[in-house]
Amino acid sequence: MSKPARHYINGEWLGDGSLGESINPANDAVLGHYHKGSAGLTEQAARVARATFFGSTWAHSPRVRAQALFEFADQLEAAKQELAALIVAENGKLFAEAMGEMMGSISETRYYAGLARTIRGSMQEVMPGQMSLFHREAAGVAGIIVPWNAPVTLLIRSLTPAMAAGCTCVIKPAEQTSLVHAKVMECLDACPSLPKGVVNSVNEDGSVVGEAIVASAHVDVISFTGSSATGKRIMAGAAPTLKRVGLELGGKAPAIVFPDADMDLAVKELTHGALMMAGQICVAAARFLVHEAALPAFQERIKAAFEAVRVGPGQDPQSQMGAMIDRANVSRVTQLIEQAGDEGEMVLRGAALNQGAFLTPTLFRIDDLSSRLVQDELFGPIVSIERFSDEAEAVTKANATAYGLAGSVFTKDLNRALRISRAVRSGTIWVNSHIRLFAEGETGGFGQSGLGRLHGPEGLYDFLETKHIYMEQGQI
Repeated sequence: MSKPARHYINGEWLGDGSLGESINPANDAVLGHYHKGSAGLTEQAARVARATFFGSTWAHSPRVRAQALFEFADQLEAAKQELAALIVAENGKLFAEAMGEMMGSISETRYYAGLARTIRGSMQEVMPGQMSLFHREAAGVAGIIVPWNAPVTLLIRSLTPAMAAGCTCVIKPAEQTSLVHAKVMECLDACPSLPKGVVNSVNEDGSVVGEAIVASAHVDVISFTGSSATGKRIMAGAAPTLKRVGLELGGKAPAIVFPDADMDLAVKELTHGALMMAGQICVAAARFLVHEAALPAFQERIKAAFEAVRVGPGQDPQSQMGAMIDRANVSRVTQLIEQAGDEGEMVLRGAALNQGAFLTPTLFRIDDLSSRLVQDELFGPIVSIERFSDEAEAVTKANATAYGLAGSVFTKDLNRALRISRAVRSGTIWVNSHIRLFAEGETGGFGQSGLGRLHGPEGLYDFLETKHIYMEQGQI
């Protein structure tokens, strides 16, 4: 990208603020620059969004909202190759993963374009001559805080339901993927049906912009994807203004493998499910819970599969796992590998490559449920292997962390699969698969994995209010 990534407020591009560097994690090269935001710019964007919400017909025009979203989807589709290449360069993931992100984002945008025209209320006659109307209307200004690990998908899944519901928006992208975000905003800017001021965006500078969005009296709803620790800070920051908060937070997804599982399928699914995006995804398979009868064979096969994974640049078609987001995270996970060697039994020791933010996969055995290696989200290509002896122990271990975002179960016994799925406290359970995400299916967490749901019809709920209108119209 030749020009630095700018802020986007009231339909105008603003080049305010000092410049930050965007770094390619595969080779440490400077890709480009972005203008850093400020609390003042954030408040300006929030005021514009609020004035647009109350001063325009956007919230009352579902057909216009649908048309704008369909135009946005068309713009994303036209730019998908360019955006996928930019995601690879700025984020480090594989090109196939980046293209999957783009196709999913386009699909989701079209999905919510369709839902924009289906938002209905209800009515009820409580007593003779008395009528209650229950109207579903936009909640106001939505603040959307986006992480770096899937910078298009994790924006789209909050932005498009907010727009479909009739909200106006203020976005804070991740600094690490500012260039990707700027290109997405260019796609929005090219939509003729989108009024100025409906969508506004301010680049981050540390945590200044995110904190300003959370604190602003002009923002009604926060939609955040990120760590549980940051989610707690957002809840605390939103408390003085009593904002609604939708949070999809950390995960520690258990994958439960029974002796009757199709081992070829389980190894294939869990290699992909654990190492997708170098393990930097909140629903990654982070714990392999394996029945004791299947453990020796499974461990041998999953080790061979992990060991065979080719780690390299995302644009190389031979690569099977891309880079981590930066060298600091490589160092963080390397320390966790050392800890795993001390506390558990090393099955496969990962190591940093000589160039870029690359780290080969790690597997380790551990039986101590209290270990931070089991309890904490490690967010990288490092997975624990844990033993269980029966269904009850599998469920107890699966539910032993504070997280409950996703999990999976591998068995040919569908009754067992249903029993386990119902007993594990997670927002999503995949049966004989891992990581299947699409626009129609809600995702969200139990416990410290968050509040609310994204995707699907329920993805609209964070951005809608129900208004009760009561009448005593009498009877004839």
